[in-house]
Amino acid sequence: MFPWNLFPFNKDMKNKLQHMKPDEIDQFIKGIMGNVMSSQSGWGSMNSQDKMNHHRREPTQQANTLNSTAFETHDSVFVRIPIKDEAMLKELRIYHTPNQLMIEHIPEKDHKHSITLPAMVKKKGSSAKYKDGILEIKLIKSYDIQYSQIDVTEI
Repeated sequence: MFPWNLFPFNKDMKNKLQHMKPDEIDQFIKGIMGNVMSSQSGWGSMNSQDKMNHHRREPTQQANTLNSTAFETHDSVFVRIPIKDEAMLKELRIYHTPNQLMIEHIPEKDHKHSITLPAMVKKKGSSAKYKDGILEIKLIKSYDIQYSQIDVTEI
């Protein structure tokens, strides 16, 4: 949750903000955000370089991503993955959920990859073909999207 109680909102705030210059507003916002960040999880003790490095991802197996292409037609979703060595197909495992394709054991035995599909797909009817160094996975689009209405009540 965001700590809204740390912001100094009061009746005079509107008047103060209307009479401030843009650079004063910038300094004011930086001061407030500095107070908020310093009170949470030790961010105040980090310098700006540490904060930038905090958001960087460490290299993971996703750095070794597949050169996959996913696209949809009127009734299907296709995913194409270039595979250089046909022998890899024997170890390959392919799974899918209605919106995601998971591929295991490519290029190495312990690698796993997820590909977000551009449309929802059915559980059954999928197929995969390998030709000319390309693995093509065909999934059937699902049109049975069930909507549920949520009523809003006043408290």
